[in-house]
Amino acid sequence: MEKFIAGLALGMIGGAVLVANSNKTRALVKKSQEDLKEKIDAYIDEKLAGMNGEAEQPKAKAAKKAE
Repeated sequence: MEKFIAGLALGMIGGAVLVANSNKTRALVKKSQEDLKEKIDAYIDEKLAGMNGEAEQPKAKAAKKAE
């Protein structure tokens, strides 16, 4: 288990060094992070819109019953 953790740590450090030394890789990582953030934001907005739509439906039903 210790060898696995040591290998994982060394791999992470090696990857970080490669990314830090490569402008193309750094730009690719930034672009990927921005794309992921945009997708997450869109997903959250979609879920919130769905929740708001569900919250408004009972209000509309109650208004119809009151008439």
